[in-house]
Amino acid sequence: MMAREFRHALGDMLAAIEGIETAVAGKTLADYENDWLLKHAVQRAIEIISEASRALPEDVRDLRPEIPWPQVRTIGNVLRHEYHGLSDRIIWGVVVDELPALKMAVASLIATFKTP
Repeated sequence: MMAREFRHALGDMLAAIEGIETAVAGKTLADYENDWLLKHAVQRAIEIISEASRALPEDVRDLRPEIPWPQVRTIGNVLRHEYHGLSDRIIWGVVVDELPALKMAVASLIATFKTP
């Protein structure tokens, strides 16, 4: 069997999620709105998650159907091309409401495809 070349993407996704968690620990939406560096770091990490998700084959994504993979894939484009209309509240909602489930799914996939 050929090596699963997408495993690096899962690692990149997990690292970006964990980086966001560290950056926003103890922070509020107001903190996020008023901290240029935090805002841009979180947005960049979400772009990395989005881009890395594109490397996951459909059969791998299908193992975690609770994740809205099309939205994960497209949020990077929104951040890159429609950043001027992007609400801080929407991004904060992604961080608080969506990333915990994505982290669990990615960690599960990493465990599934871990080399012995």
